[in-house]
Amino acid sequence: MQIGKQSLQFDEAPYIIASASIVGKKESEGPLGNYFDVVGEDDKFGQDTWEEAESTLQKEAFQMAVGKAGLKKEDIRYLFSGDLLGQNIATSFGLMDYQVPLFGLYGACSTCGEALSLGAMCVAAGYADYVVSMTSSHFASAEKQFRFPLEYANQRPKSATWTVTGSGAYVLGKRKSKSRITGITTGKIVDYGIKDSMNMGAAMAPAASDVICQHLKDFDRQPDYYDKIITGDLGTIGQEILIDLAKQQGYDLSGIHADCGIEIYDGKRQGTGAGGSGCGCSAATLSAYYLKQVQEARLHKILFVPTGALLSTVSFNEGMTVPGIAHAVVIEHAS
Repeated sequence: MQIGKQSLQFDEAPYIIASASIVGKKESEGPLGNYFDVVGEDDKFGQDTWEEAESTLQKEAFQMAVGKAGLKKEDIRYLFSGDLLGQNIATSFGLMDYQVPLFGLYGACSTCGEALSLGAMCVAAGYADYVVSMTSSHFASAEKQFRFPLEYANQRPKSATWTVTGSGAYVLGKRKSKSRITGITTGKIVDYGIKDSMNMGAAMAPAASDVICQHLKDFDRQPDYYDKIITGDLGTIGQEILIDLAKQQGYDLSGIHADCGIEIYDGKRQGTGAGGSGCGCSAATLSAYYLKQVQEARLHKILFVPTGALLSTVSFNEGMTVPGIAHAVVIEHAS
């Protein structure tokens, strides 16, 4: 199952049995608004705080995905989930009532890729019949933690991305469905010395290029093996950097690359700067938009590459750089 330096190819590829996506009002007003399973008209989702609202996103996404799979929470052996908040509080408070064994993850905005990778490994190895891989983010809880209180009404630079309010959950198992995870490439931490927390695309693009190029080397493939290579949260600025970096390694991604952060918003109309970001950006967009195309055989093979910026309030305030990481997941149509 090991292939190349950083990859795994599954002999018995686990299936994505079901998924669910939940987003906020702003996301529903974007180009993909009609694709999401649930839209919250109130971004607090009936709760008193932004953090409780994000926990509610995870709680409802889990319940919906498991229900779509025709399962009960007792059927889920393990949960792989995380978020952007300190000590993964959106995850722990959102999922604790389900009493499913939990692996709490932190990969920043790459968490969906990390969760899918670990969940696929677990099922493929025979350690579980069913697992749920999921994550979330919330614009207001993330802004409050990493940048400025909303009441401050600061001006955002054009390089800034907009944290998506959303959650995506996936049920993985050996029961056949129309999509499966056939391989993964685990990313390394890559640091190009970027210190601007308002330019996540520049911070994360080097990690995306690194893992995509390593994936292609490990599997001995060219970019056109895939119908789409889909990053998570690079936005318009990060996309340009990724394409330039990959070209330096001999791979032309220009005609095949897509980015969830670019797809989820209409930047000019919605005022979202360079695009979307946050754990929920790639998680909700994959579930609502790209995975459905794979299941319907409109896309046969995609490489899903969520990207994360590994900073904290402490590291930023101490003037440290913003390292990036990305994880690649091969998702194929299963007939």
